[in-house]
Amino acid sequence: MITRRHIMWNSGQLLLCVVLFSACRKEPAEWDANERHPWLSGGRQTVFDAGTGAFSHGFPEMSATAQTLHGIGDIQFEQTFVSAPAPINPGLGPVFNSVSCTSCHIGDGRGKPPSGSEPLLSMLIRISVPGTDAHGGPAVVPGFGGQLQQRAVFGTAPEANVTLTWTTTTETLNDGTTIDLRTPSYTFSNAYAPLPGDMMWSARVAPPVFGLGLLEAIDENTIRSGSDENDANGDGISGRTNEVWDVEGQRIALGRFGWKAEQPTLLQQSAAAYNEDMGITNLLFPSESSLGQPQYDGRNDDIELTDSILHAVAFYVRTLAVPARRNTDAPVIRQGEILFNEAGCSSCHVPEQRTHVDVAFAAASNQRIFPYTDLLLHDMGPGLTDGRPSFRADGTEWRTPPLWGIGLTQVVNGHQNFLHDGRARSLLEAILWHGGEAQNSSDAVRAMSTEERTALLAFLGSL
Repeated sequence: MITRRHIMWNSGQLLLCVVLFSACRKEPAEWDANERHPWLSGGRQTVFDAGTGAFSHGFPEMSATAQTLHGIGDIQFEQTFVSAPAPINPGLGPVFNSVSCTSCHIGDGRGKPPSGSEPLLSMLIRISVPGTDAHGGPAVVPGFGGQLQQRAVFGTAPEANVTLTWTTTTETLNDGTTIDLRTPSYTFSNAYAPLPGDMMWSARVAPPVFGLGLLEAIDENTIRSGSDENDANGDGISGRTNEVWDVEGQRIALGRFGWKAEQPTLLQQSAAAYNEDMGITNLLFPSESSLGQPQYDGRNDDIELTDSILHAVAFYVRTLAVPARRNTDAPVIRQGEILFNEAGCSSCHVPEQRTHVDVAFAAASNQRIFPYTDLLLHDMGPGLTDGRPSFRADGTEWRTPPLWGIGLTQVVNGHQNFLHDGRARSLLEAILWHGGEAQNSSDAVRAMSTEERTALLAFLGSL
């Protein structure tokens, strides 16, 4: 029987096949394998822009058809949704966090926690209760789902309000430098129904979205080979993979994306964001996020986002280029790189990766890239724990975030808030929060002289 779902999927396949066919071409000549090219963070898909648009360029090497689809996805990424009925972009809510992709991923970069009495604008709260769902993922909170939505369409009750406060402590480094570290505290109020006493929550700022297609193109076996779950080599680093549910494939798969590597593909990452963040139903998540709650409108709507648009947005994210490094030959930056390696930071923030050979998508195929991540989960210690498991990831484990482009955060996003909840207001604060498997590296930075630490931060700023 041919269903509406099959029709929508076939239309998406047709659009995707046009792109894949156009990409089946001979690859450009490889860079000299003996030359490192440290400034080319994204391999051939590197752009030389250190300005406010540094994160928003498409791959410089794409077919004309791929460029067109990237442009379509770019437009859709910026679209604002409204509540139905409406002639353009209906379907928002009934409960939601944001109205568009770009409202969280401003400039395709990272979000930040609110200041003062601001609401959560580029940050959200994941929630669950003890136990797991049918696929080993977090068990949703009855009446609230898996994400706390603090906004709602007119006439509908938001799930709850969130207030963020900070506690500050001062740490003194070995050279006498003092630095303030802040710890977040969250208060939930005006919940439309009582929140369960055993509810677990995890605050997450929106991560950058550039370069993700290159990370998706790293061979699965390469990522798995870096895992050392039982620390067999005794180096204190025991990264492991997250194994998550692939909705499209209906199977357990390697997790790559999100703060705890909870999503296996960019298509699913995009679809989940539409559904949870905006309340937009789609091919992979055809039910409203409020299904089973009083806020559910009971309309049993058709899928609100066509699969063609979903594929276009996923393709847009998949083909966002990476900005080049800067001043790589400066002595202070070279010294900082040596210190980065000596401190053991590169054990998790692995500098170099190679994408797999993909004749169907030559733009991301067989490239040497420098993302500074192993895409594995690592125990970051009690200071950064959220106490909320997600598939294999426990409360203290986080996926190693890529460092490429991190030195341009201030330029693009106007802030330097780092870590999963944005608590760190500088790269140094972020380093000092590292514990667990990264404790020795963090202690090494504490013990550095002022000049050494300046060099290390200069190196990170060049990425």
